[in-house]
Formats: sequence, structure tokens, C-alpha cells
Amino acid sequence: MSCHVTAVAELPIKEKVPTPPGSTPRMRTVALIGPPNCGKSTLFNRLTGLRQKVANYPGVTVEHHSGRMKSIGRNDLTLIDLPGIYSLATYSEDARVAVEVLTGKMPGVPKPDCVLLVLDATHLNRQLMLAAPVFSIGLPTLVLLNMSDQLEARGGKIDTLALARELGHPVALISAAHGKGLEAIPDFLLRAGSKLDDGLRPVQLPVLQSAASCRSWATQVTARTKYQSPAASLWTRRLDSVLLHRVFGPLFFLVVVIAVFQVVFSLGQPLSDGLGNLLTGVGAKAAMLLPDNWLRALLRDGLWNGVQSVLVFLPQILLLFLFIGILEDSGYLARAALIADRMMRSIGLNGKAFIPLLSAYACAVPAIMATRTIENKRERIATILIAPFMTCSARLPIYTLIIAAFIPNHKFLGGLIGLRALLMLGLYVIGFLAALITAKLLNSSVMKASHAPFILELPQYRWPTVTSLGLRLYDRGKLFLKKAGTIILGVTFLVWLFSVLPIHGGQFSALSTSVIGHLGHWIEPVLRPLGFNWKIGIGLLSSIVAREVIVGTLGTLYGMDPATHSLGLQVALRHDITLGGAIALVVFFAFAMQCTSTLIIVRRETNSWSLPALQFCYMTTVAYVAALVANQVISRLF
Repeated sequence: MSCHVTAVAELPIKEKVPTPPGSTPRMRTVALIGPPNCGKSTLFNRLTGLRQKVANYPGVTVEHHSGRMKSIGRNDLTLIDLPGIYSLATYSEDARVAVEVLTGKMPGVPKPDCVLLVLDATHLNRQLMLAAPVFSIGLPTLVLLNMSDQLEARGGKIDTLALARELGHPVALISAAHGKGLEAIPDFLLRAGSKLDDGLRPVQLPVLQSAASCRSWATQVTARTKYQSPAASLWTRRLDSVLLHRVFGPLFFLVVVIAVFQVVFSLGQPLSDGLGNLLTGVGAKAAMLLPDNWLRALLRDGLWNGVQSVLVFLPQILLLFLFIGILEDSGYLARAALIADRMMRSIGLNGKAFIPLLSAYACAVPAIMATRTIENKRERIATILIAPFMTCSARLPIYTLIIAAFIPNHKFLGGLIGLRALLMLGLYVIGFLAALITAKLLNSSVMKASHAPFILELPQYRWPTVTSLGLRLYDRGKLFLKKAGTIILGVTFLVWLFSVLPIHGGQFSALSTSVIGHLGHWIEPVLRPLGFNWKIGIGLLSSIVAREVIVGTLGTLYGMDPATHSLGLQVALRHDITLGGAIALVVFFAFAMQCTSTLIIVRRETNSWSLPALQFCYMTTVAYVAALVANQVISRLF
């Protein structure tokens, strides 16, 4: 039966079973599992929509995604998205979590009532190896063969009914990206919840502890069901001949990176300016409704100016994540990892470290958690130690603020790229180089490890879907706004409070004589060689909570200073620090580990406070020395 005849394997019970009157489904929890790049996350997003929660499993740093299955009319069911894995062997934390969830041994997580096993229909010979260990757990399982559209388009064939009989479990052919064949899921859930016989009988499974036995079993199953592998995509072969080329591949990657930063600046800056003008207008009109007392000072000069200073960078952050999502969903980032493997091996790491390091451009916290896929312990710790050098999105607000305030937007190459985009790219590059140098130092001394082979399954190139990109931007935007409404708002309030205390005769203190003013002047001698004043010093201290907090802190401090009260933050900074100090500030942020969350995650991953303490001291020292050199050089040249 070819895949274009039907999308769902009909079970021996032909008619759909109605829910018995007055009965209630006994099922409450459904587990979703599958190998990496099988489209599992796309299916999860389609089944749950925007109604999902993200947390960590107790005692581990593996992310826990769950949501109600409202999209198929089953609001009573919770869908748990397990990590993408190739095997249930417990050598990795991902696999251990999957086993504990499926067997009901994960604290705080109910044992699933059934399983949705997602496999890539275009690579069934390899992907079926995961089916046997999942079946062995004994839960009702529906096998979902995803990417049916690609299987059909490239001439592949599969008899889903024969495969269901071979596996002893129902099988459905679906396309998560296009929403085809998903009607099989509620049918399966109804049958499993009602304990109805589906006419399929258990089959003999291979020796689960033997990878060779599982591979042989998978090959025999596909042969008996007359599975025909789809032909490799002609466009995939043509694109790979260029994008994986030893010379043209890295050059293309460099062009892509430069283009991303150029668009983030050329398109993001006008959007950011427009949003800033809108927020300024809203704040001014709201202030007019308030009495001229301490409440107005708190809400306008303290909270609003601080939070507004951070919110204006939302367009650039969303644009950056949009491009990362396009590159990832299209299948290109896996190729970039393969290209990077050549360079990674020269510093003692392999290509597996590239994915965590690449995800660190979004945030170091999930990047450090992603290192659990690296089996070699020394390579894993080395990757954890260098990941914070990668320029995360939290650095983007301070980069954008300083570059827009101090750097003219001169154009090069006929206007294709601007000076601001080049400087932004340079900051990303020096962070990456610092990571490589540190990795080389670790590999040549305390973290020297033997080389492990790098195995990666390259996905087919495909067009990213608007739904997937929209969900990604929604999640990132919600996370950014949540941080602005909690952490940044809280720190901004404390900065305002300490900038008006102590109160003398019922009057607030002047900024320079306040508690925060005294603290700033006390640390200023240490920072003056870098070109920083006391306000920048307070901003650096507050940014240890979260990097982007510095923008809110500076917005509050300069908004309360009579000399800069009426100026925008960019103009106020130009009024207060030199070009050398401005460049030193972004260089400092390129190297410093200004993030409490990252320190906590490193502590949890390494089970030690000594490594994060050493990491913080090392990165701060590198940041201070580099900022000192940058200030001295720029001040002498300009």
C-alpha cells in the first residue's frame, strides 16, 4: 500500500467506537517520544498549541514540556514531551529521564497511560530501533510515521497495516507539519482509554541490550512490510554539495551570519525607535494623570524609565530568534555542526559541542543543559565552562544601546552592510574566539580527553512553517516580557529606592548623596581605568542578576539625574562617557559572566560550587583586562 492511498492504517476494528453513555475516560496522561529530528516538537506544538508549560524534571536539568491536548478536543489529557533520543539506554540523562517517566518513577510526574511514538517515515530502518525498547515497557503505544508528505513526494512506500501487524501496535502515517493523518490520535486514545481490543497481538522483541540485535530486528521488520526508502532529495544533494564543501561551506556560513546581523540592525533599529517613541508617549501621558509627588517619581522616573529602556529592544531580539528558527527548521544548522566539527577537533572538542555552543547564542542556561548529550565527561565540563562566552540574547540590549549611541552607521560594499552591524558581528566573534582559546587551554591541561567519533543524522531540507516560527517567537517574547515584568522591574525598584534614600526632612536625597551614590563612588576608582563612571559601576553590579538589567538600571539613574533627566538614554550616555569607555563597556560584557541563572545551572550540572566560582573569576578577569586594553587603545586612537 503506497503512502498516497491512505494516511492512516485501518485497524482490524473498522468502525469508530463511540464513548459509552455516562462513562468517563480513564486516561489522564500521554507521553510523546521519538528520535531527534523526527518532527516530534512540531507534533507537540500542533496538539497543544500555545497551551504548554515548560519546567525541569525534579533533580535534573532536562526540560519538561507538557500541555493539554485541546487541539484534538481532549482537554482532559496532558501530553508530556519527552527528550529526543535514539535509545532508552541509560548512559545519557535524556534517556534516564525518558525511562523514569515511562515507568512512573519520576517524582512529581504521573505515569503515562499510553505512548505516542513518533518516527521519521523517510528513515524508518534506523528509527525503528527505538520502537522495541518502548514497546517493552508495556504501555499502549501508537506508532506515528511522520513526514508522510516527504515520503510520498520522493517515491517511498510503506504498508502501514502490515507494519502494525509486525509491531503488534497500531500505526498511522501522518504529516505533523501539515496536520494530515492526525485523526488517528483521538481514535487511538479512545480505544486505549476504553480498554478495547484493537485486534493486534504482541510480537517477539529483540534482545534490548544489544544494539546489533535491535538493528537486525528493525531491518527485518521493514523488509517483511516491503518498506521502500524514499530517494534522496535532488535539492538536498545539490545544496549539500555546496553547503558542506570544505571551502564554500564555511564561507556561506559566514555570509549568513553577517546577513543576519545586518538585517537585525537595519530593520530592527527603526522598529526599536518606533517602539521607544510609543512607550515614551505612553509614559508621559500616564505621568500627567498622577500627582506631583513621590508616587510619580517612583512610577515614571523609577519603574517606567527602567523597564522601558529594556522593552525597546524586543524587536531586535525577536528578529534574531526568527533567523535562528529559520536556520534550524530548514535543516541548515545540522550542516553547520558538521562543518564546525573540523574546527572543534582542533581544540579538543567534537561537533556535539557545537549545538550547545550555538544554542548559547540564545541563552547559556539551556545550552549548558544541552551538554548532557556529550558522553565524554571532560569534554562536557569543558563545553559547560566555555558556553557563557558565547554572546547570548541578554547581551543584545546593551550592545544595541551603546552601538546606536556611539557608532555612526557608515555603509560599506555599496550599502550592503553597515559599520554598526560589523561591530556587532565583531563582538560575537571575540566571544567565540575567547571560548575556543579557553577550550584549547583546558584541553592542553586539566581537561585533556580522548577524541570521540561525531555521528550526526542530517535532516532533509524543508521550508520552515509559519506556525512553528510563530510559536518560537511567542515563547521568546513571553519569556522576555516576563523577565521585564519581574526581575528587571524588581531590580529597577530597588535601584530607585536606594537612589532616594536616606530621607532628610521629608525630602529625598540627591542622587550623588544617596545610598546608591555612595556605593557607586566607592567602587568608581576600580572602574575608572576602564572609562566607566559610578553609574556604570552600579549598572554592572545590578547586571549580575541578569545582563539586560543594566539597561533598566542606567535608564533609572540617568532619568533621576537633573543633568540628564530630559535626555534620552543614548544622549545621556554620550554626555557622560567617552568613546573608549563605551567600547570598553561592550567588550566587558562580551567576556564577563554577568548572570546568576547561569552560575546556578553550572553548579547543578557539575555538582560543585568550585567550578562556577572559578568560571566567574576567570571570565571577570578576562573581561576587565580586555576592557582596559580597549579603553586605552580607543582613547589614544580617537
